[in-house]
Amino acid sequence: MDSLQFVYFADPMCSWCWGFSPVIEQIAARYGAAVPVRLVVGGLRPGTTEPMTAQARETLCGHWREVEAASGQPFAYGLTERDGFIYDTDPAARATVMVRRAFPDKALAFLSRVQRAFYAENLDVTSPAVLADLAVEFGLAREGFEAQLASEDVKRETWSDYAISQRAGVTGFPTLVAGPGKDGTYGAVTRGFQPAEVILPVVHQWLSSVRAA
Repeated sequence: MDSLQFVYFADPMCSWCWGFSPVIEQIAARYGAAVPVRLVVGGLRPGTTEPMTAQARETLCGHWREVEAASGQPFAYGLTERDGFIYDTDPAARATVMVRRAFPDKALAFLSRVQRAFYAENLDVTSPAVLADLAVEFGLAREGFEAQLASEDVKRETWSDYAISQRAGVTGFPTLVAGPGKDGTYGAVTRGFQPAEVILPVVHQWLSSVRAA
């Protein structure tokens, strides 16, 4: 089982990923010692340059209310009321890659921290300064953070993650797959949000079948 892994495709600014955050944390805590969770940042809206319209902000709030109702995760809605807000997911994804690069075992926790900052604390995680504050909590140095965030090598690694998602056929987030099986392929645990009471039995059944094989 040494080669088995979960691959978690998620985006720091994906509301359904925030809803799924407690579930992936339970999976990592319960099974991660034997089957590690590899995080791939998916690329929800990277490179967006146009501010959200009032109609787009209203639609977004509707989606967030759905996630809040389904998952129980907390949401604050102040950011979506700001004129001129640009929903560019790339800076937060790059910051997540930087933490993953420096501290692989903290990647999931940092993902959750960025999500909480954005969704529950009304912090603008498109801002390099805000991302620096969050990264410092996880052990990255503030000095030089923003320059590294904008560096070409971090951009390349982040966009390589996006390409991995596309090649894997991921069409939405969160997506969790597990494997490889005997034939070298990965099977889907979930494509989209599912609560823990649905997902954990699936994971348990998969691991039981692998161990019995």
